[in-house]
Amino acid sequence: MTENDGDNTSPSHADNTASNGAGDPQKQSSEQRISASIGDGDYEQQHKKPVGWSAMLGVLGVVYGDIGTSPLYALQSSVNIVGSVRHPAQTGEIMGLASLTFWALMFIVTFKYVILVMRADHDGEGGIIALMSLAQRVCQSPHCRRILGLVGIAGTCLFFGDSIITPAVSVLSAVEGIEIAIPSASHVVLPIALIVLVALFAAQALGTGKIGKAFGPIMVIWFTVLSILGLRGIMLYPHILLALSPTYALTFIATHGYLSFVTLGSVVLSVTGAEALYADMGHFGSSPIRKAWIFFVLPSLTLNYFGQAALLIHDPSTLANPFYHLGPAWAQIPLLILATFATVIASQAGISGSFSLCRQLIQLGYLPRTQIVHTNASEEAQVYLPSLNKILALGAILLVLSFRSSAALASAYGIAVTGTFLCTCVLATVVFRRMFKWSALHVGIVFGTFFLIDGIFFSANVLKIPDGGWVPLAIGIGSTIVMTTWKRGRSLVVAKQQADSMPMASFLARLPQSRTIRVPGLAVFLTANPEIVPNSLLHNLKHNKVLHDHVFFVTVQNLNQPEADRNNRISVEEMAQNIYRVVVSYGFMEMPNLPRALQDLKALHIAFDPIQASYFTSHELVVRSRVPKMQLWRMWLFLLLLRNATSTTEFLRIPPDRVVEFGVRIAI
Repeated sequence: MTENDGDNTSPSHADNTASNGAGDPQKQSSEQRISASIGDGDYEQQHKKPVGWSAMLGVLGVVYGDIGTSPLYALQSSVNIVGSVRHPAQTGEIMGLASLTFWALMFIVTFKYVILVMRADHDGEGGIIALMSLAQRVCQSPHCRRILGLVGIAGTCLFFGDSIITPAVSVLSAVEGIEIAIPSASHVVLPIALIVLVALFAAQALGTGKIGKAFGPIMVIWFTVLSILGLRGIMLYPHILLALSPTYALTFIATHGYLSFVTLGSVVLSVTGAEALYADMGHFGSSPIRKAWIFFVLPSLTLNYFGQAALLIHDPSTLANPFYHLGPAWAQIPLLILATFATVIASQAGISGSFSLCRQLIQLGYLPRTQIVHTNASEEAQVYLPSLNKILALGAILLVLSFRSSAALASAYGIAVTGTFLCTCVLATVVFRRMFKWSALHVGIVFGTFFLIDGIFFSANVLKIPDGGWVPLAIGIGSTIVMTTWKRGRSLVVAKQQADSMPMASFLARLPQSRTIRVPGLAVFLTANPEIVPNSLLHNLKHNKVLHDHVFFVTVQNLNQPEADRNNRISVEEMAQNIYRVVVSYGFMEMPNLPRALQDLKALHIAFDPIQASYFTSHELVVRSRVPKMQLWRMWLFLLLLRNATSTTEFLRIPPDRVVEFGVRIAI
């Protein structure tokens, strides 16, 4: 929300404070600072991470849902590419694919994310937006920061594409087990998948907290079953364990040439959800995520993939669905039910992640404000965005109806995942070079290798563009256009407002001679720039000819970091008698609550009565100027976004009966 409203927010960067003189020693002495946050008294409780077994269960239920359901389709998709009706995949080929799958898990998940990238936390938070902010903080050049911002936004947009595809492919792959358990009921696969998806997205309004308690135990059962089924398959062909050696993967690549390159586009499906390890680090901490992966999730996945490979070598006819064929006939229905629950949980994790990510983008000013509902009174991070939920639901349903099978949808899956991997790799390279002071040689060797691996996986998935890979690509490009258009439009609006505004210093100097009538009351004027007079004040003087006894010029500053420093939540400066400049700071992981924050001014013995406060703001009517600074189509898009954005006062949680709004015409 950095520039979401010309009269309420202020742009900021992680390495500087607001334009309120907080960094100036002379001004610093005239300021009083207090800690006032959203429920500061409950701050530690709201941000307290789970520990012990509670943390492990939470990690299994939220972090590993996506990657934990990849065995439903990943290996099957790879073997389908290598084999054919006349020439099914041979033993050596299947062992090579199993080896490739295992080493993909090792290189991308274990080495890259678990060991390295998770070290780059931004005040304890993870995810590509936090990594982007961290990279921008250690980059001195404005041009470099802009490029890193585009890289972060590109990865974020691809993540949104992944959030649409994940529910569709996961639920569909689970429900397809009906074809194995009850072959005559194969015609109900699509209807049941659609019903599950509709129920899944409808339940989002309840919040993950109400159903999250069941996530961990179910996923514990799921990973345990994966291990048991895998061991059952390995017993059919124990020599499959030799595929733990990378020589089988290298031999497959060396002997299959271009076909091995194509196959990598399916192998990468085994690491979908790896980004969640880093993204959810702020909720659980790095230690439980690492321990759960190394000691439970990785062994379970490895056993299941190798069990499927052994089964395919023992009985090639099971290629129709090797995962379900690993189980005995009597267990097909229970396995189908368990898989459906697991895929719903995997989808839930991706959807919740997209809600959190969208909120961060709104805070940083890349998306217009929208309704954000908190679904847990004691956990700030649990939010629900109705408008985004509708978009995700519609997209997932359309994908199921269009592709009609998980095998077909797999073609649309990989490019979003690998694109995000590449963006994360670029940002991590900057962070480890500048922040961790790695030498150029070490950075080049380590992250150059990761970039090469990610680049190969991404290139292999580019081949899928005609078969469905265009879907996440189109979503990513469309989302990027929306974000950059909104950011550009808001910057033009703010620049126009500043050009037409009056400096605050000039206004205060003229005020004693202006004979302006001061009337009883308390007025809060929202302003994006604390150094200029907000238009709402000028309009109030023009029409009402009065100024309140107590005046507060309030700027809501959004920091390029997860959370604002508790000890510097609010900065206050008395500029004239009973006229104050107030800057309220929030991180991109926090939600503003302006009235609650301003109540803490009482701690400084500043007379602020929330019952008496009137909030003044401006409603912008943006039109094209004679010399427009945006293309016609981008202007149309910006105006469409502006019309559908949530109002400033609603976003800041200001009571509507306390708001006075003035209309302002702005030409850009």
